[in-house]
Amino acid sequence: MQKTRFWVVGGEYTSCECESLVHGTERVVGPFENRTEAERTWRILSEDHRPQAQVRFTIAQEPPSGLSA
Repeated sequence: MQKTRFWVVGGEYTSCECESLVHGTERVVGPFENRTEAERTWRILSEDHRPQAQVRFTIAQEPPSGLSA
């Protein structure tokens, strides 16, 4: 059975365009076995950093395991 994992990634960006992260602020949280768990963590992190306009988080989905090259 193929499993997909989810990660919450982000941090503080150098500008509101969110093109590059400030070194040392990168965060990777996970893995989560389902999107619901990842969304719960994403909401908490996003709410905690709401006053900081340049801090952003997103959910990344890992490709299913078991793919052959």
